[in-house]
Amino acid sequence: MPVEPLSQKEIEERLAELPGWSLDAGRLTRAYRLASHFAATAMVVHIAQVQEELDHHSDLTLGYNTVTLAVSTHSAGGAVTEKDVELARRVEELAGGHGAH
Repeated sequence: MPVEPLSQKEIEERLAELPGWSLDAGRLTRAYRLASHFAATAMVVHIAQVQEELDHHSDLTLGYNTVTLAVSTHSAGGAVTEKDVELARRVEELAGGHGAH
């Protein structure tokens, strides 16, 4: 079943519920800062587990003490869909447990 792109208004409504997330170059993006490189690495592994569970993957970048995500739906021509919003919500839910801000 194909996923439908969200309208600009729908994206704005979803972003209002996702503090720290924004729309950048047509993708949902968020950067997190953590206490250490080890903490950032642990968060990346946890995000990878969620992405596998959802069968939806973001561009995920690990820095020294940062984790950055950028997500859109390839099967929807690179547009933002509910799949992207769900992944962002799941990442937000786990971020606090890693001390990310």
